[in-house]
Parts: sequence; C-alpha cells; structure tokens
Amino acid sequence: MKTPLPFLLALATVCAILNLRGAAPGPAPGSAKLRIIVFGAHPDDAEFDAGGVGAKWAKLGHQVKLVSVSNGDIGHWQMAGGPLAQRRTAESKAAGEVLGTTSEVLDIHDGELLPTLENRQKIVRLIRNWKADVVISHRPWDYHPDHRYVGVLVQDAAYMVTVPFFCPDTPILTRNPVFLYSSDGFQKPYPFKADIAVAIDDVIDQKLAAVHELGSQVYEGGANGSEEYVRTVPPASDPVARKAWLRKQWEGRQNAEANRFRESLVKWYGPEKGRAVKCAEAFEICEYGRRPTDDEIRQLFPFFGR
Repeated sequence: MKTPLPFLLALATVCAILNLRGAAPGPAPGSAKLRIIVFGAHPDDAEFDAGGVGAKWAKLGHQVKLVSVSNGDIGHWQMAGGPLAQRRTAESKAAGEVLGTTSEVLDIHDGELLPTLENRQKIVRLIRNWKADVVISHRPWDYHPDHRYVGVLVQDAAYMVTVPFFCPDTPILTRNPVFLYSSDGFQKPYPFKADIAVAIDDVIDQKLAAVHELGSQVYEGGANGSEEYVRTVPPASDPVARKAWLRKQWEGRQNAEANRFRESLVKWYGPEKGRAVKCAEAFEICEYGRRPTDDEIRQLFPFFGR
C-alpha cells in the first residue's frame, strides 16, 4: 500500500520546520568532515570574501567549494566575451588550487544575472549536491546587481533545499545548512553585523598567493581599470615589487576587517587572542537557514577552540 501524498508532504514540512529551528545538532568535533559552499557573483568574489577561512577549513581536511554564479565576461576594461570568461575561469581555478578548495564557474553572463526560478533551481542543486553544512554568499544589498541577486538566490534556496518536491531530481538535504553572509560596508536597509569573525593571520600569505592568481582584477583593475591604473601597479616583469604592492593592498583590507570587528574576534578567541588578531574575515548569520547556537558555531568553525 502506497503512503498517501498528503502524509508525505506533512512529514516533509515538519522535518523542515525542525531543521529551521535548529533541532538537528551540528557535527561533533572530529566526528565528521564539514562541507562548505561559498557563492560569489564573479570569479574573484568568493576568493576575496572567504578565501582565508576557506583555506583554514581545507587545512583541517574539510571540503570547501567556491562558486562564481556568473562567468565574469564583461569584468575588464580592455577585453570581454568568451576570451575573458575563459581567462577568469582559469584564474579562479588557480586561486582555488592555492587555497586547497574546489572551484566552479557557472556559464551566466556577467551583469545579466537575475533571480529567476531557473537560477534558484541551479543554486538549490549545487547546495544539495555538495551536501553543504555551511553556505556563504553576498548579502542581497550591494552596489552590483549580480551581487544582490546572488544574495537573493541563495537566500531563496534556504529552506527550499529541504523541500522534497522542489527539484525532485536532486536528493534533499535532511537538515537546513547554516547560511551566512560575507561582510560588506553598506548601511541600508541595515549594516552588516559580524556574528562570526575569523582570524586569518596564519593563512594570510596563502590568501595573498591566491589573490595573486586573479590578475585581471587585482593587477589590471577589472571592469573599472584603465591604462592609467595599470601604470600604478608594478609590472609582471618585477614579481617581487608586484607582490609587495599586493600585500600592502590586501593586508590593509584584512587589517581593517579585524579592527572593525574586534568585538566579535574577542568573543570567539577570548580577550588576549582576539585583541592580537591582525587580519580577519567576518560573516553574518542569515536567519532563513538553520540558526546555530554558539556551541554549534564552534563546531562549524573548529579553529576557535573552546
């Protein structure tokens, strides 16, 4: 005798609600490897926003995937189309190899990403297929429409990843992941809140080496670059000076993150260690995913200690 469809739907709804309320605990420390997926709008965003924490997870044997939701094919002032998309895909792959992460670039035109049903389904399938414990994306308030719509799409995937008859061709997740936003400086409708801040001092060299691979953006200025911009950057023929220039730019950026989110660093590392952190990345919990306790956050971010 077949189980009635209404019963199955009701059961799925109850399970999803329990997941949203955090009924399912996170993996016990050391008992299972975590699976993290990071969504950025272009082939550099995920690396910029979460390259440090991605490297830290990877060093502990956890599985991290960095996804660019567009192919970046207009993200340069001098070239575009297929050649640029191929170049940026190769850059992203090279950066991922440095970080120890997996890389994927979706074939959606840069500047043309929309929060359609088709794209929501793509995001849901990626999260399910990765069996994600943690999902990171932009917030849905940002200067770039592609960034905003990545935030909307990932936000819309929260909960839907647990619904059996949405994308029924892909096995559902039996519990909702923890969804996080990467940091930004935008103030409206509300400013970013650093629920979690991670020290990346121990992997800053690795992150810089990964960012170095994103040459079309960091050394050539991307879509807003110019010949004048390129002249301000040491040439590729002087790799020592070029990498020193990059270090100055990016250490300053990560130092600013640490100073801005010092209170969160102190919370997670304690006063002595938290105040000593020089470089950091920060994340905000999206309330649409599973709402983790502080203890579960320490399980998902095992570098904090107890």
